[in-house]
Amino acid sequence: MTETGARPRILVVANQKGGVGKTTTAINLGTALAAVGEPTLVIDIDPQGNASTGLGIARSERRVTIYDVLMGEATLSDAVMPTRIPKLSIVPATVDLSGAELELIDIPHRNQRLKQAIEEFAQSGETFSYVLIDCPPSLTLLTINAMVAANAVVVPLQCEFFALEGLSQLLKTIDLVRANLNAELEIQGIVLTMADRRNKLSDQVAEDVRRNMGAKVYRTMIPRNVRLSEAPSHGLPALVYDLKCPGSQAYIKLAGELIQRERERVRQAA
Repeated sequence: MTETGARPRILVVANQKGGVGKTTTAINLGTALAAVGEPTLVIDIDPQGNASTGLGIARSERRVTIYDVLMGEATLSDAVMPTRIPKLSIVPATVDLSGAELELIDIPHRNQRLKQAIEEFAQSGETFSYVLIDCPPSLTLLTINAMVAANAVVVPLQCEFFALEGLSQLLKTIDLVRANLNAELEIQGIVLTMADRRNKLSDQVAEDVRRNMGAKVYRTMIPRNVRLSEAPSHGLPALVYDLKCPGSQAYIKLAGELIQRERERVRQAA
């Protein structure tokens, strides 16, 4: 294992608002972490399965999925698949997951199904430095499972007018989970996405978020970039599709910043 500790550091990539670059962040941050030698697992817990598609896993290949794990029909180890990226694996999702909400209602400890699966996985000898959980763009039982299982939240936040309003709703959700289900949950960082330096609004939003959230906001901003949008249709992270594009370079910097924060956390805890 790496400096992140004996167990993987579990980060949930979440925002209750759609279209903010959440899955793009999970895919490319995971790829960047793997590229610098940090074995990383992406868990796709969104019924749309976009993270799975974006990492090149065809729907016909998703034989064991996170749905099977949550239903207790498979272990997490059964569902882990390698990607074409060295040191990057994924637990895929399919539309079957959309029915999990209703099916989990009568299951004991339904909020902790993913946490239990990850704990069993960690005890099995599997070695990952990071686990990134890509959530649906809404507050559902799936999102709650992810937050209960996680150590911290990475929040992608689009540089748009209503950004702070959406962030306040998410922070309330995190506070509720921390108060009732996972006292250790914290915010790893807020990443500003779809930034357009030609647009004064982007700068104003960035200033507002930094003024309100301070050091929680990553220095790295993810630019609005066509190559980031094109990459998933080719089943590739942007870092593989076009390493030199501004979006890819930004995610490499973001990974470095995230790792540095984790190292500082470990030092402070020692």
